[in-house]
Amino acid sequence: MKILFGVLLVVFISICPCMASKYGVYMPQDYSYNPDEGERILFIIDLSNSMNETLERDSKYNLMVRTMKEILSQIDSKTEIGLRIYGHRMGFTPIEACRASTLAVPISSDNSFAIAGSLLRYKPRGMTPITYSLKQAIRNDFIGFNGKKHIILLTDGGENCDESPCKFVMEMIKVRRDVQIDVIAFNINDRNDLEQLQCTALVTSGKFYNAQTSAQLYKGFNNSLNRVKNVEAKIILPAMK
Repeated sequence: MKILFGVLLVVFISICPCMASKYGVYMPQDYSYNPDEGERILFIIDLSNSMNETLERDSKYNLMVRTMKEILSQIDSKTEIGLRIYGHRMGFTPIEACRASTLAVPISSDNSFAIAGSLLRYKPRGMTPITYSLKQAIRNDFIGFNGKKHIILLTDGGENCDESPCKFVMEMIKVRRDVQIDVIAFNINDRNDLEQLQCTALVTSGKFYNAQTSAQLYKGFNNSLNRVKNVEAKIILPAMK
């Protein structure tokens, strides 16, 4: 089904080039960056159809949910976190499938329980609109916040709707440097997809984690979140006398 929608998308773009312009152009917006405001974290989680595939005698979706619940239970309640998901619906046209990106839980403190519950309400179904999700997140999900925007992106495949996320962030950093994207590539073996995702992380001064197992998935999330803890520790440590 995912392949069929990809073929339909290519055909549609060839017939209606306007779609490519809607997805492919990054329109920079005015923003203010104040590192003293700290950091907010947004998880962007892949719920495309391929997350139904089996790994370690279970679906990748179930492994992800269990890992996320474990990780969320360890996050300090004062940390401001939120959840965006993509690929959770198909739609009647390729355009609808490629806009399947939703802010499921707005960024706030004491949010771990809400995020864990929200993940259980959705099932993997559709495409992989990574770049569209990044655009929506950066433009809308951090409104009113001028500090560091830390995105933790989990995906089990490369972009199949929009321009490359690597190309998008290369354009983005020309006008703003307040966004850091850590990428966790979950059970991906395609070289081009991995290179695309690694670029997305490194260009934004983020980290890239290649997780082939549930244990490595946990490690990727944990390491990404520990970077935040380490920064906070450096800020609050008293000066040596």
